[in-house]
Amino acid sequence: MHELAAQIDEAAGVIRKQWADRPRVGIILGTGLGGLAEQIRVGATFDYETIPYFPRSTAIGHTGQLVCGTLEGTTVVAMEGRFHAYEGWTHRQITFPVRVMKALGAELLIVSNACGGMNPQYGRGDIVVIEDHINLMLGNPLVGVNDDRLGPRFPDMSAPYDRTLIDRALAIARRENFVAHKGVYVAVTGPNLETRAEYRFLRTIGADVVGMSTVPEVLVAVHSGMRALGLSIVTDLCLPDALEPADIEKIIAVAAEAEPKLRKIVLGILAAEAAA
Repeated sequence: MHELAAQIDEAAGVIRKQWADRPRVGIILGTGLGGLAEQIRVGATFDYETIPYFPRSTAIGHTGQLVCGTLEGTTVVAMEGRFHAYEGWTHRQITFPVRVMKALGAELLIVSNACGGMNPQYGRGDIVVIEDHINLMLGNPLVGVNDDRLGPRFPDMSAPYDRTLIDRALAIARRENFVAHKGVYVAVTGPNLETRAEYRFLRTIGADVVGMSTVPEVLVAVHSGMRALGLSIVTDLCLPDALEPADIEKIIAVAAEAEPKLRKIVLGILAAEAAA
């Protein structure tokens, strides 16, 4: 991991040449959720391929650019599209942008995703504020020789998602009068969706929603000392006894339709950060 620090510095240096501001918040926008980037007062935009060591996003609905600027009075750096293990990237490559965000100055990571809802109390388009996660991705970005400059060898995971931010996000949803749950996210590798037996298993071990992202990025955020807030949009219902075939276009459409709700939470969190 020791060569990683030099790669982070090189990538951050390329960004700083065009954008000198110090971001307070890093944002990762998942499937169908890129619309929030349109509200950023842009200082600079980078296609991923122009930043050293950044992978390229190949997932459906992911633009593949880094947007730097100001949102709700807070300096931010936002990823329009993320990277996934199912695209063939290593967990270290997936999380490299989070390292760069930290190097640029970000103290908080807000990460969003589209997910499958296994909790029968959830509906399509509901927001889930992640309170904890289960890693079943068969990988971890922290594996390897640890560089103490980047974080501790054994980062504590007793509260990977900031509890104050969880409460604040739920309060925003109540104020804006839309449904938001607090739940457990389980991450799997994909790209296939799960079988009925697998959904039963995941629900049995304590998960409310399932997806193919977020956990690696949060592991690195915690490792590097960042606070983290995870937000999911339930785009399909994964109830084993009433399971319908997956429709990716419908999943993306549900994410896009629910995006204004997620946007209200993010903007509310940023406004509170600016006022702090």
